[in-house]
Amino acid sequence: MNKGRMEAFSDGVLAIVITIMVLEIKVPHGHEFIDLKPVIPVFLSYVLSFIYVGIYWNNHHHMLHTVKRVNGSILWANLHLLFWLSLIPFVTGWMGENHFSPTPLALYGVVLLMASIAYFILQNLIIKSHGHTSLLAKALEKISRVKYRRYCT
Repeated sequence: MNKGRMEAFSDGVLAIVITIMVLEIKVPHGHEFIDLKPVIPVFLSYVLSFIYVGIYWNNHHHMLHTVKRVNGSILWANLHLLFWLSLIPFVTGWMGENHFSPTPLALYGVVLLMASIAYFILQNLIIKSHGHTSLLAKALEKISRVKYRRYCT
């Protein structure tokens, strides 16, 4: 199966995730800079989440450039990743509205952890499908060797 539909769908979902996040930032009443003070925590949580989603989009984009074909397992793994990423607007809003209090912050961390696990699963299924000599496997092996050398010197 061609990867094009999966790639387009993923890009669309991530665009919607970012759109939902920015729509959660409510415009304050007033026309002075001081009137922005109540939305600072919401804005900071948006910036943090935008960076995370941007990193996932960028890495996903580069990873899919190494893919020649997808199968059912890869499709489901991709949906698994998108599920966790689609929860980011909710936890971002909750965290920002509650000024980074412990429970919303912990749930934010759980969602990010689950997204990283889902990304790892997707990555490994792609390697399993394309083989350990695939471009993705070689790239990850090269990155691993570079990191190992940094820690050993």
